[in-house]
Amino acid sequence: MKYNFDEIVSRHHTNSYKWDSATLPDILPMWVADMDFRTAPAIIRALQQRVQHGIFGYTRVPDEYYSAVVGWFSRRHRWQIDREWIIYTSGVVPAISAIIKALTVPGDKILVQTPVYNCFFSSIRNNGCEIVSTPLLWDGKTFSIDFDDLERKAADPEVKLMLLCNPHNPAGRVWSKQELCQIGEICIRNGVTVIADEIHCELVFPENVYTPFASLSEKFQKYSVTCVSPSKAFNIAGLQIANIVCADEYMRHKIDKAININEVCDVNPFGVIATIAAYNEGEEWLAQLCSYLFENYQYMKDYCEKYLPDFPIAELEGTYLVWMDCRKLLLPSKKIECLLKENVHLWLNSGDMYGAEGEGFMRWNIACPRALLTEGLDRFRDFVHHNSLLSTKNGQG
Repeated sequence: MKYNFDEIVSRHHTNSYKWDSATLPDILPMWVADMDFRTAPAIIRALQQRVQHGIFGYTRVPDEYYSAVVGWFSRRHRWQIDREWIIYTSGVVPAISAIIKALTVPGDKILVQTPVYNCFFSSIRNNGCEIVSTPLLWDGKTFSIDFDDLERKAADPEVKLMLLCNPHNPAGRVWSKQELCQIGEICIRNGVTVIADEIHCELVFPENVYTPFASLSEKFQKYSVTCVSPSKAFNIAGLQIANIVCADEYMRHKIDKAININEVCDVNPFGVIATIAAYNEGEEWLAQLCSYLFENYQYMKDYCEKYLPDFPIAELEGTYLVWMDCRKLLLPSKKIECLLKENVHLWLNSGDMYGAEGEGFMRWNIACPRALLTEGLDRFRDFVHHNSLLSTKNGQG
């Protein structure tokens, strides 16, 4: 079956956080990370069938759910998960917060690779811990890891955890086996447990392969915890479902206790049903989605090379989040975000929300029909042209 990702589906007046948060009616939102595509038909059918029942009481997670998760990661990623390792919860961010609560005490330090997903910062701070940044290296095209810096900072005995984002948001990197092994060896050598946020793991493009961190060795599996969810790949973030995978029984017991303390131990019936349908019947739809997203990235890359040569974008290996260097504008990221909304009614994410290293950059969400992507790029181009005229005028004055 051929799925139509070019179809524009209005999301206005659906209480969409992405679309209905704007104060202007014609704002084009290309910020928060959900997609403007209908989810896989198999998921819609499963949800419709469940809705027809008409009773929505408390949910028991069935064996079929665990089998779907285990089967998916075994089949697609050669990662053999024991169902006993799985703790379900309402989302990856609540999962990360509970894991931090379980495995640290206030005052402990936690490593992050900035620029990185902004919710990492709040999860760390809310648990009374200290953020330690090991910045990624930007060469104008892509990001790499400064392993010497990582080694130095992991050696601090107060550093207890490292939050690993793979694929990385917003850098767009899918870390190679070699990179993951280096991270793992450094962390284990220094007694640092790796918390792997792998929520974007299905959104990987040609010539790149997602490798679950925990699958690399028994040692890595023992000293790590992984968070996964179908929410990004299948556009079901609103159904609030995620899984923590932890092979170590002692850590798993502590995490399960923290999940209950934080009151994120219950999930809704729709998240359970959708996960089963996604992992059992959604593979063909996902393959076509990834092809379309990669074509969107290639289209944006060509557009920027032709019309926006002073605004390079990062090579995108995975996710649908594109990192753009806007330092040519000589404006703070927050100012760029505000001016884009005010002047051309385009909403992007300010790069500085992902750490100090994001200053002068912007994050684009390209998970939309190509016509909307074109419209967004045209609006940005108009903004750059207008800003250039103003700069020239001011310079002449």
